[in-house]
Amino acid sequence: MALNTQTTELTDLSPQMKIFYRGTLLDNAMPKLVHRQFGDKYPIPKNNGKTIEFRRFNPLPKATTPLTEGVTPDGRNVKVVAETKVVKQFGDFIATSDILEMTAIDNMIVQNTKLLGSQSGRTLDSLCRDELAGGTNVLYAPSWDDGEEVETLSRATLDITAKLTPDLVFKASAQLQAMNTDTIDGDYVAIIHPYAAYDLMRNDEWIGVHSYNSQNYYEGEIGKIGNVRFVGTTEAKIWSGAGCPTGLAVFGTLVFGAHAFAVIDIESGGLEHIVKARGAGEDPLNQRSTIGWKATDATKRLSEEYMLRIESCSSYSGKVTAN
Repeated sequence: MALNTQTTELTDLSPQMKIFYRGTLLDNAMPKLVHRQFGDKYPIPKNNGKTIEFRRFNPLPKATTPLTEGVTPDGRNVKVVAETKVVKQFGDFIATSDILEMTAIDNMIVQNTKLLGSQSGRTLDSLCRDELAGGTNVLYAPSWDDGEEVETLSRATLDITAKLTPDLVFKASAQLQAMNTDTIDGDYVAIIHPYAAYDLMRNDEWIGVHSYNSQNYYEGEIGKIGNVRFVGTTEAKIWSGAGCPTGLAVFGTLVFGAHAFAVIDIESGGLEHIVKARGAGEDPLNQRSTIGWKATDATKRLSEEYMLRIESCSSYSGKVTAN
């Protein structure tokens, strides 16, 4: 069916109901945005195009050479690295027939809005996750053979014994500290799948989220090891098939500090809830209405050295597929 691109809202909705439905969409979207909550926010002002440029200044080396009396030193040139990112638009909708609206027991606008809210949150979060999962710093979990640790150098050579351990978490933290990565509220953050967390939480060094005090618990926070706080989500990255060990899925646990990545949208172009009345567009018999969402969005890795991922298998690696 052909649909008009007009985005006027349902004319018989009061302002209060419009706010209610939009709130319902956001309430169902926000818990899914686990990855995005840690990104630096970079809105593009309205009417300023859809491309944003990031300019990063490389640090200067230490000036350890003593000055010669009366002689001006050469000085330094500042090195600037510029990178760009283009925002894109995403969205979806549900069409409802007039018969369904008249006969359905449930409030179809509310139920469809909840479904779309969940979809929008998972969509935007997955887009962010896939950008972060493409980072260049990787730690592979070692395998074990008769109690001996065997170094793993690639995703394909992981096996079922290559599970996430506290030692890998401390290594990740050490690498971030070595790069002078700033913490987030005093700690680093790791985003982990529940199946990878299962292996980690069985260690004595795991501290559950209710066992420590924090003034600001993150959405999805489940616990910590050392100075790394863990956020659990089923949307954490999983690989399977080509490039992975035969028959096994590989889990990616992202560990990062502050200013590792940016989330970008156009000002006034955030998550939008759109309701069209029956009769809008090409609907001569008033047979259908639509409810949808759209958003302009992009994620950009800013500093590779401020983030890394740990790739490991899990006790559940043979039971899941890529996401």
